[in-house]
Amino acid sequence: MRLPLLFAPMLAVSACSLAPPLETPAPPVPMLFPAYEAAPERSGAAGLDRAAVFRDPRLRRIIGLALANNRDLRLALLNVGAARAQYGIQEANTMPGFDAQALYSRERTPGIGERSAGITKQYGVTVGLTAFEIDLFGRASTLSDAAFARFLASEEGYRAARIAVIGAVADAYAAERLALEQRALAEGTLADWRQSLELARLLRRSGQGGGIDVVRAEAQVASAEAGLRAWERAAAQAGNALRLVVGADVPPGLPPAMSLDQGPVRTDLPAGLPSDLLLNRPDIRQAERTLAAATADVGAARAAFFPRLSLTAAFGFASPALSALFGGLQGAWSIAPRAVLPILDGGRLDAERDLAAVRRDEAAAQYEKSIQTAFREVADGLAGRATLGRQIEAQRRSVSSAVRGVALAEARYRAGLESRLELLDAQRQAYAARQALLDLLREDITNAVALYKALGGGLAGDGAVPAEHEDTPTR
Repeated sequence: MRLPLLFAPMLAVSACSLAPPLETPAPPVPMLFPAYEAAPERSGAAGLDRAAVFRDPRLRRIIGLALANNRDLRLALLNVGAARAQYGIQEANTMPGFDAQALYSRERTPGIGERSAGITKQYGVTVGLTAFEIDLFGRASTLSDAAFARFLASEEGYRAARIAVIGAVADAYAAERLALEQRALAEGTLADWRQSLELARLLRRSGQGGGIDVVRAEAQVASAEAGLRAWERAAAQAGNALRLVVGADVPPGLPPAMSLDQGPVRTDLPAGLPSDLLLNRPDIRQAERTLAAATADVGAARAAFFPRLSLTAAFGFASPALSALFGGLQGAWSIAPRAVLPILDGGRLDAERDLAAVRRDEAAAQYEKSIQTAFREVADGLAGRATLGRQIEAQRRSVSSAVRGVALAEARYRAGLESRLELLDAQRQAYAARQALLDLLREDITNAVALYKALGGGLAGDGAVPAEHEDTPTR
Protein backbone atom coordinates (compact mmCIF):
# COMPACT_ATOMS: atom_id res chain seq x y z
CA MET A 1 0.00 0.00 0.00
CA ARG A 2 1.53 3.33 -1.08
CA LEU A 3 -0.99 5.60 0.62
CA PRO A 4 1.32 6.52 3.56
CA LEU A 5 4.03 7.43 1.05
CA LEU A 6 1.54 9.70 -0.66
CA PHE A 7 0.59 11.45 2.60
CA ALA A 8 4.07 11.68 4.06
CA PRO A 9 5.11 14.90 2.25
CA MET A 10 1.85 16.56 3.35
CA LEU A 11 2.24 15.54 7.00
CA ALA A 12 5.88 16.59 7.06
CA VAL A 13 5.07 20.20 6.16
CA SER A 14 5.95 22.36 9.13
CA ALA A 15 3.49 25.11 9.81
CA CYS A 16 4.77 28.64 10.21
CA SER A 17 3.14 30.31 13.20
CA LEU A 18 1.69 33.79 12.79
CA ALA A 19 1.09 34.21 16.52
CA PRO A 20 2.90 37.19 18.05
CA PRO A 21 5.44 36.40 20.77
CA LEU A 22 4.05 36.16 24.29
CA GLU A 23 4.96 39.34 26.15
CA THR A 24 3.98 39.48 29.79
CA PRO A 25 3.89 43.03 31.17
CA ALA A 26 6.41 43.96 33.83
CA PRO A 27 4.90 43.70 37.33
CA PRO A 28 3.41 47.16 38.05
CA VAL A 29 4.34 47.02 41.76
CA PRO A 30 7.33 48.05 43.88
CA MET A 31 10.22 45.65 44.37
CA LEU A 32 9.56 45.42 48.13
CA PHE A 33 6.49 45.36 50.32
CA PRO A 34 5.91 48.32 52.68
CA ALA A 35 8.68 48.36 55.28
CA TYR A 36 6.80 47.18 58.36
CA GLU A 37 9.95 45.34 59.43
CA ALA A 38 13.64 46.10 59.31
CA ALA A 39 14.42 43.55 56.61
CA PRO A 40 12.22 41.60 54.20
CA GLU A 41 11.89 37.85 54.62
CA ARG A 42 13.47 35.68 51.97
CA SER A 43 10.97 32.85 52.35
CA GLY A 44 7.24 33.39 52.37
CA ALA A 45 4.26 31.70 53.96
CA ALA A 46 3.34 29.91 50.74
CA GLY A 47 5.89 27.21 51.53
CA LEU A 48 4.57 26.53 55.02
CA ASP A 49 2.74 23.29 55.64
CA ARG A 50 -0.92 23.70 56.48
CA ALA A 51 -0.42 22.25 59.95
CA ALA A 52 2.18 24.94 60.67
CA VAL A 53 -0.36 27.69 59.96
CA PHE A 54 -3.61 26.16 61.22
CA ARG A 55 -2.63 24.92 64.66
CA ASP A 56 -6.10 23.88 65.77
CA PRO A 57 -6.50 20.13 65.01
CA ARG A 58 -10.26 20.53 64.79
CA LEU A 59 -9.90 23.28 62.19
CA ARG A 60 -7.49 21.16 60.12
CA ARG A 61 -9.99 18.27 60.11
CA ILE A 62 -12.79 20.59 59.02
CA ILE A 63 -10.63 22.02 56.22
CA GLY A 64 -9.97 18.50 54.97
CA LEU A 65 -13.69 17.81 55.04
CA ALA A 66 -14.38 20.95 53.01
CA LEU A 67 -11.79 20.08 50.37
CA ALA A 68 -13.63 16.81 49.82
CA ASN A 69 -17.18 18.18 49.84
CA ASN A 70 -17.26 21.86 48.84
CA ARG A 71 -19.44 22.32 45.76
CA ASP A 72 -17.59 25.37 44.41
CA LEU A 73 -14.38 23.36 44.45
CA ARG A 74 -16.14 20.49 42.72
CA LEU A 75 -17.32 22.86 39.97
CA ALA A 76 -13.80 24.19 39.53
CA LEU A 77 -12.55 20.63 39.12
CA LEU A 78 -15.22 19.94 36.51
CA ASN A 79 -14.04 23.04 34.65
CA VAL A 80 -10.57 21.48 34.54
CA GLY A 81 -12.02 18.34 33.02
CA ALA A 82 -13.98 20.32 30.44
CA ALA A 83 -10.91 22.36 29.45
CA ARG A 84 -8.86 19.20 29.15
CA ALA A 85 -11.46 17.63 26.86
CA GLN A 86 -11.63 20.80 24.77
CA TYR A 87 -7.88 20.71 24.36
CA GLY A 88 -8.08 17.07 23.28
CA ILE A 89 -10.65 17.97 20.64
CA GLN A 90 -8.55 20.85 19.30
CA GLU A 91 -5.34 18.82 19.33
CA ALA A 92 -7.06 16.06 17.34
CA ASN A 93 -7.77 18.60 14.61
CA THR A 94 -4.03 18.93 13.99
CA MET A 95 -3.64 15.20 13.27
CA PRO A 96 -4.89 13.25 10.27
CA GLY A 97 -7.89 11.03 10.82
CA PHE A 98 -8.35 7.83 8.88
CA ASP A 99 -11.53 5.83 8.56
CA ALA A 100 -12.48 2.56 6.93
CA GLN A 101 -15.61 2.05 4.89
CA ALA A 102 -17.31 -0.98 3.46
CA LEU A 103 -20.10 -0.52 0.94
CA TYR A 104 -22.52 -2.55 -1.07
CA SER A 105 -24.92 -1.20 -3.66
CA ARG A 106 -27.55 -2.89 -5.83
CA GLU A 107 -29.17 -0.96 -8.66
CA ARG A 108 -31.64 -1.80 -11.42
CA THR A 109 -31.06 -0.03 -14.71
CA PRO A 110 -33.98 0.28 -17.17
CA GLY A 111 -33.76 -1.02 -20.70
CA ILE A 112 -33.11 1.59 -23.38
CA GLY A 113 -33.21 0.70 -27.04
CA GLU A 114 -31.40 -2.55 -27.62
CA ARG A 115 -30.04 -2.61 -24.07
CA SER A 116 -32.17 -4.72 -21.83
CA ALA A 117 -32.93 -3.92 -18.23
CA GLY A 118 -30.57 -5.34 -15.67
CA ILE A 119 -29.39 -5.29 -12.08
CA THR A 120 -25.87 -4.20 -11.18
CA LYS A 121 -24.03 -4.80 -7.95
CA GLN A 122 -21.02 -3.07 -6.50
CA TYR A 123 -18.84 -4.03 -3.55
CA GLY A 124 -16.17 -1.79 -2.11
CA VAL A 125 -13.72 -1.46 0.77
CA THR A 126 -11.75 1.76 1.30
CA VAL A 127 -9.44 3.41 3.82
CA GLY A 128 -9.59 7.16 3.54
CA LEU A 129 -8.46 10.51 4.84
CA THR A 130 -11.26 13.09 4.99
CA ALA A 131 -10.65 16.83 4.71
CA PHE A 132 -7.40 16.92 6.66
CA GLU A 133 -6.17 20.52 6.95
CA ILE A 134 -2.53 20.91 6.01
CA ASP A 135 -1.50 23.57 8.50
CA LEU A 136 0.74 25.70 6.29
CA PHE A 137 0.14 28.92 8.22
CA GLY A 138 -0.33 27.58 11.73
CA ARG A 139 -4.06 28.17 12.17
CA ALA A 140 -4.82 24.73 13.62
CA SER A 141 -1.65 24.58 15.73
CA THR A 142 -2.24 28.01 17.29
CA LEU A 143 -5.82 27.07 18.11
CA SER A 144 -4.41 23.98 19.81
CA ASP A 145 -1.92 26.17 21.68
CA ALA A 146 -4.76 28.39 22.85
CA ALA A 147 -6.78 25.39 24.06
CA PHE A 148 -3.76 24.03 25.91
CA ALA A 149 -3.13 27.38 27.62
CA ARG A 150 -6.78 27.54 28.68
CA PHE A 151 -6.49 24.04 30.10
CA LEU A 152 -3.49 25.13 32.18
CA ALA A 153 -5.42 28.24 33.23
CA SER A 154 -8.29 26.06 34.40
CA GLU A 155 -5.88 24.06 36.58
CA GLU A 156 -4.63 27.29 38.13
CA GLY A 157 -8.24 28.33 38.62
CA TYR A 158 -8.83 25.12 40.54
CA ARG A 159 -5.81 25.82 42.74
CA ALA A 160 -7.07 29.36 43.36
CA ALA A 161 -10.49 27.96 44.27
CA ARG A 162 -8.80 25.51 46.65
CA ILE A 163 -7.02 28.34 48.46
CA ALA A 164 -10.27 30.30 48.59
CA VAL A 165 -12.08 27.35 50.16
CA ILE A 166 -9.37 26.92 52.80
CA GLY A 167 -9.59 30.62 53.64
CA ALA A 168 -13.39 30.60 53.70
CA VAL A 169 -13.44 27.63 56.08
CA ALA A 170 -10.93 29.28 58.39
CA ASP A 171 -12.92 32.53 58.39
CA ALA A 172 -16.21 30.74 59.05
CA TYR A 173 -14.58 28.69 61.80
CA ALA A 174 -13.21 31.83 63.44
CA ALA A 175 -16.65 33.46 63.21
CA GLU A 176 -18.22 30.43 64.88
CA ARG A 177 -15.59 30.41 67.63
CA LEU A 178 -16.15 34.13 68.22
CA ALA A 179 -19.92 33.67 68.50
CA LEU A 180 -19.53 30.72 70.87
CA GLU A 181 -17.01 32.52 73.09
CA GLN A 182 -19.10 35.69 73.07
CA ARG A 183 -22.07 33.56 74.10
CA ALA A 184 -20.03 32.01 76.91
CA LEU A 185 -18.93 35.49 78.00
CA ALA A 186 -22.56 36.66 77.97
CA GLU A 187 -23.58 33.64 80.05
CA GLY A 188 -20.86 34.30 82.62
CA THR A 189 -21.70 38.01 82.71
CA LEU A 190 -25.38 37.26 83.16
CA ALA A 191 -24.59 34.99 86.10
CA ASP A 192 -22.45 37.70 87.69
CA TRP A 193 -25.08 40.36 87.18
CA ARG A 194 -27.77 38.16 88.66
CA GLN A 195 -25.62 37.83 91.77
CA SER A 196 -25.27 41.60 91.75
CA LEU A 197 -29.05 41.89 91.54
CA GLU A 198 -29.42 39.62 94.57
CA LEU A 199 -26.89 41.78 96.39
CA ALA A 200 -28.94 44.91 95.56
CA ARG A 201 -32.11 43.27 96.85
CA LEU A 202 -30.33 42.11 100.01
CA LEU A 203 -29.00 45.60 100.70
CA ARG A 204 -32.45 47.05 100.14
CA ARG A 205 -34.03 44.65 102.62
CA SER A 206 -31.35 45.53 105.17
CA GLY A 207 -31.97 49.22 104.62
CA GLN A 208 -28.53 49.89 103.13
CA GLY A 209 -29.75 50.40 99.57
CA GLY A 210 -32.60 51.98 97.71
CA GLY A 211 -35.18 50.81 95.23
CA ILE A 212 -33.40 52.58 92.40
CA ASP A 213 -30.43 50.25 92.80
CA VAL A 214 -32.68 47.22 92.43
CA VAL A 215 -34.33 48.69 89.34
CA ARG A 216 -30.95 49.39 87.74
CA ALA A 217 -29.73 45.89 88.55
CA GLU A 218 -32.90 44.38 87.07
CA ALA A 219 -32.44 46.42 83.88
CA GLN A 220 -28.83 45.29 83.72
CA VAL A 221 -29.85 41.62 84.00
CA ALA A 222 -32.54 42.03 81.35
CA SER A 223 -30.01 43.63 79.00
CA ALA A 224 -27.61 40.75 79.58
CA GLU A 225 -30.37 38.22 78.85
CA ALA A 226 -31.16 39.99 75.57
CA GLY A 227 -27.47 40.02 74.65
CA LEU A 228 -27.20 36.32 75.42
CA ARG A 229 -30.09 35.54 73.06
CA ALA A 230 -28.39 37.58 70.33
CA TRP A 231 -25.16 35.60 70.70
CA GLU A 232 -27.07 32.33 70.73
CA ARG A 233 -28.59 33.33 67.41
CA ALA A 234 -25.21 34.42 66.09
CA ALA A 235 -23.66 31.09 67.12
CA ALA A 236 -26.39 29.13 65.33
CA GLN A 237 -26.03 31.23 62.18
CA ALA A 238 -22.24 30.93 62.24
CA GLY A 239 -22.58 27.16 62.48
CA ASN A 240 -24.89 27.19 59.48
CA ALA A 241 -22.39 29.27 57.52
CA LEU A 242 -19.59 26.86 58.39
CA ARG A 243 -21.64 23.86 57.25
CA LEU A 244 -22.40 25.63 53.98
CA VAL A 245 -18.77 26.31 53.12
CA VAL A 246 -17.74 22.82 54.22
CA GLY A 247 -20.49 21.25 52.12
CA ALA A 248 -21.40 18.70 54.79
CA ASP A 249 -22.30 18.46 58.46
CA VAL A 250 -19.36 18.64 60.82
CA PRO A 251 -19.21 15.13 62.27
CA PRO A 252 -19.05 14.45 66.01
CA GLY A 253 -15.90 13.12 67.58
CA LEU A 254 -13.56 15.78 66.24
CA PRO A 255 -10.78 17.11 68.50
CA PRO A 256 -11.85 19.88 70.89
CA ALA A 257 -11.52 23.40 69.58
CA MET A 258 -8.79 25.79 70.68
CA SER A 259 -10.00 29.09 72.06
CA LEU A 260 -9.28 32.32 70.22
CA ASP A 261 -6.84 33.26 72.95
CA GLN A 262 -4.82 30.07 72.38
CA GLY A 263 -3.89 31.09 68.82
CA PRO A 264 -5.58 28.48 66.61
CA VAL A 265 -4.03 30.16 63.56
CA ARG A 266 -0.44 31.34 63.25
CA THR A 267 -0.43 35.09 62.76
CA ASP A 268 3.29 35.92 62.38
CA LEU A 269 3.47 34.79 58.76
CA PRO A 270 6.59 35.63 56.70
CA ALA A 271 5.80 37.55 53.55
CA GLY A 272 8.82 36.88 51.34
CA LEU A 273 9.38 39.13 48.32
CA PRO A 274 6.83 40.58 45.85
CA SER A 275 8.40 38.55 43.03
CA ASP A 276 7.34 35.38 44.87
CA LEU A 277 3.72 36.25 44.16
CA LEU A 278 4.26 35.52 40.46
CA LEU A 279 5.22 31.96 41.40
CA ASN A 280 2.91 31.32 44.35
CA ARG A 281 -0.40 32.97 43.42
CA PRO A 282 -2.54 30.67 41.25
CA ASP A 283 -4.74 33.55 40.14
CA ILE A 284 -1.70 35.38 38.72
CA ARG A 285 -0.56 32.24 36.93
CA GLN A 286 -4.10 31.77 35.67
CA ALA A 287 -4.09 35.30 34.25
CA GLU A 288 -0.74 34.61 32.57
CA ARG A 289 -2.07 31.41 30.97
CA THR A 290 -5.13 33.29 29.79
CA LEU A 291 -2.85 35.89 28.21
CA ALA A 292 -0.97 33.11 26.41
CA ALA A 293 -4.25 31.72 25.07
CA ALA A 294 -5.36 35.14 23.86
CA THR A 295 -2.00 35.65 22.15
CA ALA A 296 -2.41 32.33 20.32
CA ASP A 297 -5.90 33.38 19.25
CA VAL A 298 -4.35 36.42 17.55
CA GLY A 299 -2.15 34.06 15.52
CA ALA A 300 -5.15 31.97 14.48
CA ALA A 301 -7.03 35.11 13.42
CA ARG A 302 -4.07 36.20 11.31
CA ALA A 303 -3.74 32.78 9.69
CA ALA A 304 -7.39 32.94 8.59
CA PHE A 305 -6.37 35.51 5.94
CA PHE A 306 -4.19 32.97 4.13
CA PRO A 307 -5.24 30.03 1.95
CA ARG A 308 -6.53 26.97 3.75
CA LEU A 309 -5.37 23.73 2.14
CA SER A 310 -7.18 20.46 2.90
CA LEU A 311 -6.76 16.96 1.58
CA THR A 312 -9.26 14.18 1.01
CA ALA A 313 -7.92 10.84 -0.20
CA ALA A 314 -8.91 7.19 -0.25
CA PHE A 315 -7.42 3.84 -1.20
CA GLY A 316 -9.26 0.53 -1.47
CA PHE A 317 -10.90 -2.03 -3.69
CA ALA A 318 -14.09 -2.04 -5.78
CA SER A 319 -15.67 -4.84 -7.72
CA PRO A 320 -19.07 -5.92 -9.02
CA ALA A 321 -18.42 -9.38 -7.55
CA LEU A 322 -17.66 -10.01 -3.91
CA SER A 323 -15.43 -12.99 -4.75
CA ALA A 324 -13.20 -10.79 -6.92
CA LEU A 325 -13.14 -7.78 -4.60
CA PHE A 326 -9.52 -8.17 -3.57
CA GLY A 327 -8.21 -9.21 -6.97
CA GLY A 328 -5.12 -7.66 -8.38
CA LEU A 329 -7.01 -5.44 -10.82
CA GLN A 330 -9.67 -4.17 -8.43
CA GLY A 331 -7.55 -1.60 -6.62
CA ALA A 332 -8.84 1.98 -6.60
CA TRP A 333 -7.63 5.25 -5.20
CA SER A 334 -8.57 8.89 -5.21
CA ILE A 335 -6.94 12.11 -4.01
CA ALA A 336 -8.62 15.50 -3.85
CA PRO A 337 -6.61 18.42 -2.49
CA ARG A 338 -8.64 21.59 -1.92
CA ALA A 339 -7.50 25.17 -1.40
CA VAL A 340 -9.75 27.96 -0.14
CA LEU A 341 -8.71 31.59 -0.22
CA PRO A 342 -11.03 34.23 1.28
CA ILE A 343 -11.65 37.15 -1.06
CA LEU A 344 -14.72 39.07 0.06
CA ASP A 345 -16.22 38.47 3.50
CA GLY A 346 -17.70 41.82 4.40
CA GLY A 347 -14.85 42.57 6.82
CA ARG A 348 -15.53 39.56 9.04
CA LEU A 349 -11.91 38.37 9.14
CA ASP A 350 -10.67 41.89 9.92
CA ALA A 351 -13.16 42.16 12.75
CA GLU A 352 -12.16 38.76 14.13
CA ARG A 353 -8.49 39.76 14.04
CA ASP A 354 -9.24 43.07 15.79
CA LEU A 355 -11.36 41.28 18.38
CA ALA A 356 -8.56 38.80 19.08
CA ALA A 357 -6.12 41.69 19.54
CA VAL A 358 -8.51 43.44 21.94
CA ARG A 359 -8.97 40.21 23.91
CA ARG A 360 -5.20 39.88 24.17
CA ASP A 361 -4.90 43.46 25.47
CA GLU A 362 -7.70 42.76 27.95
CA ALA A 363 -5.87 39.65 29.16
CA ALA A 364 -2.67 41.68 29.58
CA ALA A 365 -4.55 44.31 31.58
CA GLN A 366 -6.14 41.60 33.71
CA TYR A 367 -2.70 40.11 34.34
CA GLU A 368 -1.42 43.47 35.57
CA LYS A 369 -4.52 44.00 37.68
CA SER A 370 -4.16 40.59 39.32
CA ILE A 371 -0.58 41.47 40.31
CA GLN A 372 -1.64 44.84 41.72
CA THR A 373 -4.51 43.24 43.62
CA ALA A 374 -2.17 40.63 45.07
CA PHE A 375 0.33 43.29 46.16
CA ARG A 376 -2.41 45.34 47.82
CA GLU A 377 -3.79 42.28 49.65
CA VAL A 378 -0.36 41.36 50.97
CA ALA A 379 0.35 44.96 52.00
CA ASP A 380 -2.97 45.11 53.89
CA GLY A 381 -2.17 41.83 55.60
CA LEU A 382 1.25 43.05 56.62
CA ALA A 383 -0.26 46.25 58.01
CA GLY A 384 -2.60 44.15 60.13
CA ARG A 385 0.23 41.86 61.23
CA ALA A 386 2.31 44.86 62.31
CA THR A 387 -0.44 46.55 64.35
CA LEU A 388 -2.94 43.97 65.59
CA GLY A 389 -0.52 42.29 67.99
CA ARG A 390 0.21 45.53 69.81
CA GLN A 391 -3.48 46.46 69.78
CA ILE A 392 -4.39 43.13 71.36
CA GLU A 393 -1.80 43.57 74.09
CA ALA A 394 -3.18 47.03 74.85
CA GLN A 395 -6.71 45.61 74.97
CA ARG A 396 -5.57 42.90 77.38
CA ARG A 397 -4.33 45.64 79.71
CA SER A 398 -7.67 47.37 79.32
CA VAL A 399 -9.49 44.18 80.33
CA SER A 400 -7.24 43.72 83.34
CA SER A 401 -7.85 47.29 84.49
CA ALA A 402 -11.60 46.97 83.95
CA VAL A 403 -11.75 43.76 86.02
CA ARG A 404 -9.87 45.43 88.86
CA GLY A 405 -12.23 48.37 88.57
CA VAL A 406 -15.25 46.07 89.03
CA ALA A 407 -13.72 44.52 92.14
CA LEU A 408 -13.00 47.94 93.65
CA ALA A 409 -16.43 49.35 92.76
CA GLU A 410 -18.19 46.31 94.23
CA ALA A 411 -16.20 46.55 97.46
CA ARG A 412 -16.98 50.24 97.79
CA TYR A 413 -20.64 49.59 96.98
CA ARG A 414 -20.87 46.92 99.68
CA ALA A 415 -19.30 49.34 102.10
CA GLY A 416 -21.79 52.03 101.14
CA LEU A 417 -19.08 54.34 99.84
CA GLU A 418 -20.39 54.45 96.25
CA SER A 419 -23.76 54.20 94.61
CA ARG A 420 -24.97 51.36 92.46
CA LEU A 421 -24.43 53.55 89.39
CA GLU A 422 -20.63 53.43 89.71
CA LEU A 423 -20.67 49.64 90.04
CA LEU A 424 -22.99 49.34 87.06
CA ASP A 425 -20.69 51.48 84.96
CA ALA A 426 -17.61 49.45 85.99
CA GLN A 427 -19.36 46.17 85.14
CA ARG A 428 -20.41 47.44 81.72
CA GLN A 429 -16.89 48.65 80.97
CA ALA A 430 -15.43 45.25 81.89
CA TYR A 431 -17.97 43.42 79.74
CA ALA A 432 -17.33 45.71 76.77
CA ALA A 433 -13.56 45.35 77.19
CA ARG A 434 -13.82 41.55 77.12
CA GLN A 435 -16.05 41.68 74.06
CA ALA A 436 -13.60 43.99 72.30
CA LEU A 437 -10.72 41.64 73.10
CA LEU A 438 -12.56 38.70 71.55
CA ASP A 439 -13.34 40.80 68.48
CA LEU A 440 -9.66 41.70 68.12
CA LEU A 441 -8.55 38.09 68.49
CA ARG A 442 -10.95 37.08 65.74
CA GLU A 443 -9.77 40.01 63.57
CA ASP A 444 -6.17 38.92 64.07
CA ILE A 445 -7.05 35.41 62.84
CA THR A 446 -8.99 36.78 59.89
CA ASN A 447 -6.06 38.99 58.93
CA ALA A 448 -3.65 36.05 59.16
CA VAL A 449 -5.89 33.91 56.96
CA ALA A 450 -6.19 36.72 54.41
CA LEU A 451 -2.40 37.16 54.39
CA TYR A 452 -1.90 33.41 53.98
CA LYS A 453 -4.21 33.41 50.97
CA ALA A 454 -2.65 36.56 49.54
CA LEU A 455 0.80 34.97 49.67
CA GLY A 456 -0.41 31.94 47.73
CA GLY A 457 -0.58 29.60 50.70
CA GLY A 458 -2.77 26.56 50.98
CA LEU A 459 -1.00 24.26 48.49
CA ALA A 460 2.21 23.29 50.29
CA GLY A 461 2.30 19.55 50.84
CA ASP A 462 -0.91 19.10 48.84
CA GLY A 463 -1.56 17.57 45.46
CA ALA A 464 -3.59 20.57 44.36
CA VAL A 465 -5.22 18.71 41.48
CA PRO A 466 -6.68 15.28 42.31
CA ALA A 467 -4.89 12.21 41.00
CA GLU A 468 -7.23 11.68 38.09
CA HIS A 469 -6.22 15.10 36.74
CA GLU A 470 -2.50 14.97 37.47
CA ASP A 471 -1.55 13.49 34.10
CA THR A 472 -1.35 16.92 32.49
CA PRO A 473 -0.79 16.59 28.73
CA THR A 474 2.60 17.70 27.48
CA ARG A 475 3.34 19.62 24.32
